[in-house]
Amino acid sequence: MLRTTDGIRLEGAHTPGASDIGIVLAHGFTGSWRCADTRRITHVFSQFGGVVSFDFRGHGRSGGQTTVGDLEVLDVEAAVRHARVIGYRKVAVVGFSMGAAIAVRHAALHGGVDAVVAVSGPARWYYRGTKPMRQVHWAIERPIGRMAARVVKRTRISRGQWDPVPMPPHEAAALISPTPLLVVHGDADTFFPLDHAHQLHSAAREPKELWVEPGYGHAESAARPDLVRRMGKWIVSNLS
Repeated sequence: MLRTTDGIRLEGAHTPGASDIGIVLAHGFTGSWRCADTRRITHVFSQFGGVVSFDFRGHGRSGGQTTVGDLEVLDVEAAVRHARVIGYRKVAVVGFSMGAAIAVRHAALHGGVDAVVAVSGPARWYYRGTKPMRQVHWAIERPIGRMAARVVKRTRISRGQWDPVPMPPHEAAALISPTPLLVVHGDADTFFPLDHAHQLHSAAREPKELWVEPGYGHAESAARPDLVRRMGKWIVSNLS
């Protein structure tokens, strides 16, 4: 169990690895560390380092309500701090979708990480250019949508609008250097088109990489083991 600096209790798990590298795994909106896709990814990453996975606030068995990318930087900070406390010398944060935006923003605002991997992440807020993202905004903005998310996905969404609007991911990406950033995006992503990945990568300073993956859809559910292994090798090569 993790606790954030603003007092939210987060449920999580630690999967030990064979090295002194810790990998913090940040799931997407309505996801959980308990989901089969996340557990599968954790298993592959554990070949490269220990994995700290957790449920963001408002998700699963964690406390609080999700702010969909704002205060969740405190959740990542709690997980990174835990990875340090249990002995990992180097820590990378890997985020998927919403988790990718949070990973980038956390590295910019809090620092203290040695590498960031942003998978299927947005570059800017309020994007509604695809049907799945219009459905996400319906769930966030409408009372009936929030109720559906709570009942079906065990995701409790905070009411009200951001005030102030948090720094968007593409602006945060510019502040990460010299921490290495890897942006991974599929050309078959149905949520965020490739221009989000290019905007993130263009805004970032070196060291940075962009992988455009042919046929890859969105986030955890589409992440094949071979892609996860490649990300694990990238982490090791940048942290060794």
